[in-house]
Amino acid sequence: MGSPINAQVAVTSKSQQTEKVYNSKDHYTKKEVMIEMRDGINLHTTIYSPKDTSKTYPILMMRTPYSCRPYGEDQFRSKIGPNKYLMEEGNIMVYQDVRGRWNSEGVYDNMRAYIPNKTGKQFDEASDTYDTIDWLVKNVKNNNGNVGTYGISYPGFYATYSLLDAHPALKAVSPQACIGDFFFDDFIHNGAFLLSYWRATAVFGYMKDQPTTKSWYQFPDIGTEDQHQFFLDNMPLSKLNTFYDSTNVFMEQIKTNVTYNDFWKSRGIIQHLKDIKPATMIVGGFFDAEDLYGPFNTYKSIEEYSSNYNTVVFGPWSHGDWARQSDRQVVGNIHFGDNLSDGFQKNVETKFFNHFLKGEANGKTGLPEAHMFNTGTKTWESFETWPPENTTTENYFMQPNEQLSQQANKTVTSSDFISDPKKPVPYTEDIKVGFTPRKFMTDDQRFASRRPDVLTFETEILEDDMTLAGDILAKLKVSTTGTAADWIVKVIDVFPADTKNTDDVQDHLKLSNYHMMVRSEVIRGRFRNSMSQPEPFIPNERTAVNLKLQDVFHTFKKGHKIQVQIQSTFFPYIDANPQTYVDNIFEAKEEDFVKQTHKVFNDSSIEFKVLQE
Repeated sequence: MGSPINAQVAVTSKSQQTEKVYNSKDHYTKKEVMIEMRDGINLHTTIYSPKDTSKTYPILMMRTPYSCRPYGEDQFRSKIGPNKYLMEEGNIMVYQDVRGRWNSEGVYDNMRAYIPNKTGKQFDEASDTYDTIDWLVKNVKNNNGNVGTYGISYPGFYATYSLLDAHPALKAVSPQACIGDFFFDDFIHNGAFLLSYWRATAVFGYMKDQPTTKSWYQFPDIGTEDQHQFFLDNMPLSKLNTFYDSTNVFMEQIKTNVTYNDFWKSRGIIQHLKDIKPATMIVGGFFDAEDLYGPFNTYKSIEEYSSNYNTVVFGPWSHGDWARQSDRQVVGNIHFGDNLSDGFQKNVETKFFNHFLKGEANGKTGLPEAHMFNTGTKTWESFETWPPENTTTENYFMQPNEQLSQQANKTVTSSDFISDPKKPVPYTEDIKVGFTPRKFMTDDQRFASRRPDVLTFETEILEDDMTLAGDILAKLKVSTTGTAADWIVKVIDVFPADTKNTDDVQDHLKLSNYHMMVRSEVIRGRFRNSMSQPEPFIPNERTAVNLKLQDVFHTFKKGHKIQVQIQSTFFPYIDANPQTYVDNIFEAKEEDFVKQTHKVFNDSSIEFKVLQE
């Protein structure tokens, strides 16, 4: 268990395919219905059925807060279903506006809490899914009685939700980039607010009082294309209140629930993933800036507490890349390969759903337990477990003279830096205003390593390949002259000087000595001991801060170096910590933002899981 399986999933080159234009309207009919839930609320549901009625088909359903558009039975999506292969093979494709969104009735509740042991007319997203499936299998003609659910990001959360109190007809579920808990995914990471997602709160925060096919929310006009400067000019966070008022319910929830309290805990879904029955395939991207916690922990929780068919796929993708059709898979400046998404769609995703919904395969699916892309060697590998069993734990210590070494200096020393929240470290060199950031996940970190408020620790040039497989644990020993601080840890692959550029590199950059970010994470220091009970730092007192970084599968090649960077700002991906302890940073005053000196002691280490051949 744990060693690579020889079987590889083949990737089909587009040059080997016969290109043709497929018009869904020529092959499918479309029907729009309102399906009544157990409490009398009706949900808008769009059903695409194959015109060929000579055989039966499974149902593939996506429930979404983002709309079933286009509305109208004569208006068709150009692509229906999870991918073009499942569309062209023929399946009954269903989309549903979830309760309170778009053309559905009811009141929307962001990350609606699951209710175990419901009685009477009690409802949640599990019961809405159950009631919908029950109606579909009883009323949609030519269905074979088997249902699959899927979705990316928020629809991925609804796919996960379908596993709870699952309908007997639900046989296969693929949560993809699925939200697991909003205190660790998307808008908040370990207590730190992801300021770069602030505009996106409009999507979820504004309520409507009746079904609609038109958008009812608007994004604030910030009047600039320089996101970094905009948020600097609107510090402290209370200045942003002029752009949103209390009608943005979600933003109000974020501002008033600043610890991992019952509000957030009740909305998390990971803790409910026990005794799961349908087959599951969890999908994610190693460079997904939005949802890494969700898919990794969804897979691991199901694996630990259930005995169903459960697999995981992670590729070199940013958010949702695997559902797109791209000849070249590029994240930021790094090219990882060609036709990777198409290969996944044809040879993994389609095979998974067909096996469990059409009964095309007997016995085993032929798919691996864990199909993971090595982002250093740029190859797919398969494992019998994830993380692989054949790993060893290795600790690297943050030593004087910017050294990252397996040997710790017995003399206690520290590396110091001054952190100024009014001159924060940018998370990217790019000047932009984005909805949510993506490219920076592989960005060149040279600009940061050359700043005095970023600590850098680096190995010698590697004499052999070194492969990390699994999560990473930063075990910091720190102090600060203030009472509050954030700690950001980045793991970086430093390329050799003779690395040549590809066509994908930004004009001002070279891959020579490129500092590719492999993984990063933040913890708001007040939550170092408990996410529910924050506490200030005692000035100048040595303190332990542990920070888990989400899983990687990356080979640092011979001739490369491993680098770790530590900083206290990552702006405006993360809001700036005032560095003076206040109960609620959303209520901090300008005078609370104070320059402080931070120390990282040389017995601080970073723990890697290293794959053994």
